[in-house]
Formats: sequence, structure tokens, C-alpha cells
Amino acid sequence: MAVLLLLAVEPKHPYGLRQRIVEWDKDRVINVSQRNAIYQTMRRLERDGLIAVHETAKHEKRPERTVFRTTERGVQVSKEWVRDMLRVPAVEYPEFPAALAFIASISRSDAVAVLRERLETCERSLAGFETEIDARVAEFDEVDPIHLVDADYQRAMASAEITWLRGTIEKLEADRLNGFADGA
Repeated sequence: MAVLLLLAVEPKHPYGLRQRIVEWDKDRVINVSQRNAIYQTMRRLERDGLIAVHETAKHEKRPERTVFRTTERGVQVSKEWVRDMLRVPAVEYPEFPAALAFIASISRSDAVAVLRERLETCERSLAGFETEIDARVAEFDEVDPIHLVDADYQRAMASAEITWLRGTIEKLEADRLNGFADGA
């Protein structure tokens, strides 16, 4: 979806597309850590007729690069994907809830200690995130709020996790004081 939408804005070669994702700060929600993933995705989208070669260009001493653009069908499909992803909550399997499902396998004191570490990390991350977003917004005179909804969502989720962690740590510590065992 992201590849299709970004190539509809501006035709790019795979590496340039990866750079644009990072420039636009969308790497917070799109995993581009594996450079090869963009190339594989683009090959699949081209095979499916959702993107097409826009041009093949050679710049100075660089190797020849194939620049792609989104096809009309690709634009339609990507917008429908956005609608579906916004409309229907997906079942996802993040690792933190999986670890929580087995938290009783470690001692209560270990659980409290690692949750405290996570809380501190989350608090630092949220503070850094807010500083970074505020700095980026300050670069512009006006920013349409629709361009910030992903950042607002991430901020809300991080804040909710921090609130949950604080309450859970407090509860686990109170339970320990009330005589619940500390064994695994």
C-alpha cells in the first residue's frame, strides 16, 4: 500500500523510495530496515500490474536505475487497501502481549524489574518522539492535521502503554506486599 501510494505521488527507483519513506518519517510505521524488502515488494507489484516502469535513467557515475510509477489500477487498489485497513481492525500478534501471556514464568520481582525497564524506555521514547514531531511541525507554517494522524495515534498508544505499565507495576508490587508468592 505504501509503495503504491508513494509512487503515485512521485515515480522513484527502489532505493529512492526507501529514502523517501525515511525522509517523510513513515519508517515509524513501515518496516524498511531490510533494504531488499522494497525491491521484492516492487517486483511483486510490477508482476501484478500495480506499478510499471516509468523510465530507466543513468545519472553520472551511478549505475542505471529503473524508476517506477503506480498504474491507474494500482492507485485504485491502494486506496481501497487504505479504506479496508482503516475500517476493519486486523488481528495482529505483537511480541509484548505474547510475553505478558507467560509473565508468570518469571518471578514477580523479575517481572516488576523488567516492566520498570520497559516503562523507562517507553517514557524516554515518547519524550524523544514528541520532541522530534514538534520540531518537524515547527519547520512549516501550517500542517494539515490529516498528515499528523499517524503520529497522534502513535503518541496515544505510547501514552496508553505508559499508563498501563505504571498501573500494572503498582498492582504487582501491592500484590507482593499482600503475600502473593514471588516464585516462578
